[in-house]
Amino acid sequence: MGGLFSKSKKPVTRVTEQDKAILQLKQQRDKLKQYQKKIELNLERDRQLAKKLLAEDKRDRAKLLLKKKKYQENLLQNADVQLEKLEQLTHDLEFTQIEVQVLDGLKTGNAALKKVHDILNIDEIEKILDETKEGIEKQKEIDELISGQLSEEDNEAIEAELEAIIDVEGKMPDVPTDKLPDIVEEKEPEKSQKAKSSSKKIAVEA
Repeated sequence: MGGLFSKSKKPVTRVTEQDKAILQLKQQRDKLKQYQKKIELNLERDRQLAKKLLAEDKRDRAKLLLKKKKYQENLLQNADVQLEKLEQLTHDLEFTQIEVQVLDGLKTGNAALKKVHDILNIDEIEKILDETKEGIEKQKEIDELISGQLSEEDNEAIEAELEAIIDVEGKMPDVPTDKLPDIVEEKEPEKSQKAKSSSKKIAVEA
């Protein structure tokens, strides 16, 4: 009973070092994108704040804020460069995995092809073809010998018998496919049944 209700085991997936490396690169890429969004929001906020300070005639503070903004813009550019490198490295690793799978497939195919070549070598194939050719030639010789022993009259008689068999098979009637009628038992008339029953009563009384 336990075997019937037990859960089937899931196939074990093998995680390679390349898979782990690709996962880490993608996580770093996502964090870097979040960092870029944060810097972009700060840049927009500092830009609006600098406008407000200039409107309030606070030029020094606005200039200091713009310096901070410039520094963050440089950070954003560096983040773009790093993000591009991460994307390229992730792509290279994934493509390398595909190349490894292709090479494994080629290796398996070559091994199978080698086994076939080992089984069917050239000498064995030539031997099989020669034996087949000899068998065909022997059968041809036997047919010629049998045909040579028959006279022309024998061949004509064989042809005539063959035609007669074909004619007989062609003239045979078709098997009927109609359903036969059902046989219905006739019931005795009611009067005769009463007469029989009365005669039985008289016989009993006697």
